[in-house]
Amino acid sequence: MKRFFRPVEKDGSAKKPTLSSSSENGEISGEGSKKEPLKFITWNANSFLLRVKKNWPEFTKFITSFDPDVIAIQEVRMPAAGSKGAPKNPGELKDDTSSSREEKQILMRALSSPPFGDYRVWWSLADSKYAGTALFVKKCFQPQKVFFNLDRKASKHEPDGRVILAEFETFNLLNTYAPNNGWKEEENSFPRRRKWDKRILEFVLQSSDKPLIWCGDLNVSHEEIDVSHPDFFSAAKLNGYVPPDKEDCGQPGFTLAERKRFGNILKEGKLIDAYRFLHKEKDMERGFSWSGNPIGKYRGKRMRIDYFIAAEKLKDRIVACEMHGLGIELQGFYGSDHCPVSLVLSEGRANSKETELSA
Repeated sequence: MKRFFRPVEKDGSAKKPTLSSSSENGEISGEGSKKEPLKFITWNANSFLLRVKKNWPEFTKFITSFDPDVIAIQEVRMPAAGSKGAPKNPGELKDDTSSSREEKQILMRALSSPPFGDYRVWWSLADSKYAGTALFVKKCFQPQKVFFNLDRKASKHEPDGRVILAEFETFNLLNTYAPNNGWKEEENSFPRRRKWDKRILEFVLQSSDKPLIWCGDLNVSHEEIDVSHPDFFSAAKLNGYVPPDKEDCGQPGFTLAERKRFGNILKEGKLIDAYRFLHKEKDMERGFSWSGNPIGKYRGKRMRIDYFIAAEKLKDRIVACEMHGLGIELQGFYGSDHCPVSLVLSEGRANSKETELSA
């Protein structure tokens, strides 16, 4: 699919686009937006290309039926553009080898067909087939700016493509793929997750300009109600290793340390968990977004680690927030080990007033 690029301003904004254009870094400022997005999907695809190859008809049917305004994807697992040894462009798909060109063509062909042709897409990709995020926004909804880092710096991408931040007129949307906590006190495990949580806290505390909607695979189950088997996950170990700090013990995503930090982010940032706001009771059928392999000790073991987190200011507008997977056989997971999660908001007061004035 042919791409068109424009120069990006230093502050993260960009020149006005033509109808079919998008900038290399995704920052756009357009005219003709109908209203703000109200329907959202977040999904850890566990390899977007694999889902296109194996599960696309089913996922396409789901998207056509739900008709979201925004689709946030995590674990894209497509490498960033750039030849071996050269600087990478995390905002573009790799296509400098025959295999990468073929993979990009497969993906672009799928995304040019209905209903995905109705969306603009922004990528933030890792150097290899690892992690990465994508954000699809219907073409009638123009973000004012799009960034790929928590610092709101133009052109900069977070390591491994873990962040896409879209600023709309009345709210900011943050799509993140949080790093897994791991099992040990080593560089890519506990310290990495602590640093991530600290940066997220700093971000939400500094994001008071507009209400925030934060979605994605946040890799944490906040409370015992958010896992199917609390005792199993609390006692989980890797090769018998027990961390020196008891708060770091257990399944990554369900350690007491992670859960406390997450709770503090919500409290200090004046944020609410949209799903738990609406669903107070444990739901063993539809209450989890991640499910263990149907074969082995994790069969039937499930966690809710994919979220829509919203500013408290938006709580009266939350109409629905649902998990779209069912049971331990991964029905509605579309080949991933995560199921899509949806959020529906009612129109804001500003939009309602505009409607009244034009009636």
